Amino acid sequence: MKVIYLTFELIVGFFLLFIIIKFVGKKIINQITPFTFIASIVLGELLGNALYDHKIGVFYITYSMMLWTVLLFAVEYLGQKFLLFRGIFEGKPSALIKNGIVDREELRKNRMNINQLQSLLRQSETFSIREVAFCYLEANGSISILKKTKYQKTTQEDFNLPLKPVYVPFTLIRDGEVLLDELKDLGFDEAWLKSQLLSKGFSDYKAVFLAEWLEDDGLFIQTY
Repeated sequence: MKVIYLTFELIVGFFLLFIIIKFVGKKIINQITPFTFIASIVLGELLGNALYDHKIGVFYITYSMMLWTVLLFAVEYLGQKFLLFRGIFEGKPSALIKNGIVDREELRKNRMNINQLQSLLRQSETFSIREVAFCYLEANGSISILKKTKYQKTTQEDFNLPLKPVYVPFTLIRDGEVLLDELKDLGFDEAWLKSQLLSKGFSDYKAVFLAEWLEDDGLFIQTY
């Protein structure tokens, strides 16, 4: 009986989590803010602890998770409607470097030291503070960097080159299986795909590990 009851609780909990994520939104998955990070942990703990406590029934699991969802939704709603609540729940970015100068006071407020700042910069492919004009510590703990002009990457505009259109790649075959939805979005059919494969010497989908189409570059194929 315990196995049957645990199975029933797991199924209920699984679908509750699915509904909650759909209802609250993707922010809780990405953990954009410290609040959503803690909220996602607590949500998992509510379900996990309830499943292995035999004194707690399905009703209490459902009630606790739905109540937590209502509170999360209320916080999201208040944050969208009122700037005051948005600042409280989501936080604000902190300028750690302004005009090339490290703001030691902002570091202190965020309980950071210069070593930690340099480590974050290196993780963002910036190996010297001298390259940075502005650096912001975002609410989720990541950093955003604006480099000084001479350290910025050159662009086509800098050389007065004509701009090329940007295309999105489509994965058409993955693990030997044709992705029909992708093929349909691209506006082609299987007959077109087969002709493309034959032109590159492939007659069977199963031989293709990955096939990707890019408008200005054609079909890229990787075999097993």
